[in-house]
Amino acid sequence: MLGSTRLVRPAPAPCSARSRTPRCWVMPATTSRTSLVPDTLKDMAEDTELQAHLAELAAKGQAALTREEARARQRSLDNLGLPNFYQMASQKGLKPLERSPATTLQLNIGLYCNQACNHCHVESSPKRTEMMDRRTADRCLELLRGPGASTITCLDITGGAPELNTQFRHLVEGARAAGVREIIDRCNLTVLLEPGQEDLAAFLARHRVRVVASLPCYSDANVDAQRGAGVFERSIQGLQILNKHGYGQPGTALQLDLVYNPGGAFLAPSQAKLEPAYKSELANYGVTFSSLIALNNMPVKRFADWLVRRGKMDEYMQLLVNSFNPASGDGLMCRSTVSVDWSGRLYDCDFNQQLELSMAGSGTGTAGALTVFDIKGLDELAGKKIACDNHCYGCTAGSGSSCGGQL
Repeated sequence: MLGSTRLVRPAPAPCSARSRTPRCWVMPATTSRTSLVPDTLKDMAEDTELQAHLAELAAKGQAALTREEARARQRSLDNLGLPNFYQMASQKGLKPLERSPATTLQLNIGLYCNQACNHCHVESSPKRTEMMDRRTADRCLELLRGPGASTITCLDITGGAPELNTQFRHLVEGARAAGVREIIDRCNLTVLLEPGQEDLAAFLARHRVRVVASLPCYSDANVDAQRGAGVFERSIQGLQILNKHGYGQPGTALQLDLVYNPGGAFLAPSQAKLEPAYKSELANYGVTFSSLIALNNMPVKRFADWLVRRGKMDEYMQLLVNSFNPASGDGLMCRSTVSVDWSGRLYDCDFNQQLELSMAGSGTGTAGALTVFDIKGLDELAGKKIACDNHCYGCTAGSGSSCGGQL
């Protein structure tokens, strides 16, 4: 078994027009403020595969399991006689995989989360303790004001549930004061109902934060299968709270985007075609939103484990390779995004971060990784070779996939 914390739930059916929501379902007038954490911990404790994995993790260590995962992806390509990602990129004439001037600084500020979703590529859960500290957060804010910062138009804050990190609001306020044009909060929606987060929606609205919220389907059965029992209902409540504060409403400029990801070994459909179905179905709950982002699942961490346990890794890697789209190459997020983990280490993307494929260069981080403390400005990173491996097929498949949606 691969990676760290995993939950095993039945694979949901694809989110489609056949997955209908109940008509005119109205949420209770009083919003529940009980934490989701006890339910998540209970689910984790009852998961026998998870418990077996934790024993393996204790015996082998995370680094060894991550290497096993990489070998599983390569083994699938070898079994199928398919090229690795570098070979495919060269064959298809992709523009050299080098960094351009950064436009997005993405911070993964911690792995603690009130959920433990079975597709989560960062393997967050209530048991994770890794969290960004004030010193690292302040250094990230300094970089937003330093050399090379003029090209940065977006601060993208993710996790875990980033709002549960004590540095979250400090970063938002600091970035807004630094004049960053766009600030993104990658929100799981249920965090809005956690005790102590009663003012979160008002804080986000006050600072004009764009909310990018995960909702992998508009059907309760599909969402709960991926994310845990009761998550869909709480997610709808979270959306209703955001709507009440102006998010997703015409004329407010408060952007609320939803994120779809597949519930199995298939690619995300066209987000342009899926968005009308989302808007129609969620209207039954009185929910409105700005736009839909459709992402492919990357064959890493929990989803890689899901594929391996079901004997579907070969099938999925075949699908990704067969769907390779050279036209996606210029828009790959790794070209213009600087990804920073909770400890300050630098990566080309959030997926590389979880696989510990550090950005090129030597620094003071673990295993000599380059960190935010090793550079004077973000402009130093332009021109560096991008670290790639076979999981990168996930970003170049079909319509292409990035944290901003299809390419």
